[in-house]
Amino acid sequence: MTTFAKRTIQTPSGLISYREQGAGAVALFVHGVLLNGQLWRHQLQDLSDCRRCIAPDLLAHGDTSAGPGQGVSFNDNVEMLKQFLDALGIEKVDLVANDSGGGIAQIFAARYPHYLRSLTLTNGDTHDNWPPEAFKPFVAMVAAGGLRGAIEAMLADKANYRAPEALGLAYEHPQALPDEVIEGYLRPFLDNAQRLAELERFVGAFDNRQTVAIEAKLRELNVPTLIAWGTDDIYFDVKWSHWLAETIPGTTRRVELKDARIFFPEDRWLEFNVELRRHWQVSA
Repeated sequence: MTTFAKRTIQTPSGLISYREQGAGAVALFVHGVLLNGQLWRHQLQDLSDCRRCIAPDLLAHGDTSAGPGQGVSFNDNVEMLKQFLDALGIEKVDLVANDSGGGIAQIFAARYPHYLRSLTLTNGDTHDNWPPEAFKPFVAMVAAGGLRGAIEAMLADKANYRAPEALGLAYEHPQALPDEVIEGYLRPFLDNAQRLAELERFVGAFDNRQTVAIEAKLRELNVPTLIAWGTDDIYFDVKWSHWLAETIPGTTRRVELKDARIFFPEDRWLEFNVELRRHWQVSA
């Protein structure tokens, strides 16, 4: 498995960890809950010939360290991403997002459209569709104080991560996910008590009013937008890809990946990367 050197940069929200590969025009990749920038390893490896690919770890995830008293909600992560780009001196990006990152990216696009050369949204939080029913038992478990035990169990036996009761249904081929990738996602949460507490606060801050509030702005968003959606996702039904395409006037293409699940940027990365290249070419 290709690994990328991690970098950090200080922002008012905290010390942000990120992976980077390539040069030139920037593509910014935003992951979802429980994961980190590692989700986009295939995009960094394959698309770095045409983009400076940057994948930060969100607040409460990976090796990012939030500042004292820093909020970690979707809205807080939107502000962090703006600060992150400003700190790196980046004025324009092709924004790509998945899962919770999709909701964060929509808020970012609504608030700061001038940063965007293009937008790509995949299966993820949209309007009032989150947290999805299939994820609510996890939210309840976190609220009940079971997060540490759940993460420890998945790290002790990676089959627990791949199980249908955990994250197995998020993948089309969960058995193909290497153990070291699961380690890379989950181990940072146990590095110290603050990291675990930040993830608990991230999940506890789930509130779809943050995305409902931006509907009017999305209806004015003329940024070239690709909607790429897996059709076999138990969390986010394909009807939400239609909602996004009908709501965002800048939508240039809506494509369905048959039988793909929410984490298809890992499972079906070759197919997805073809779509990204095409989208970036026509959006240039």
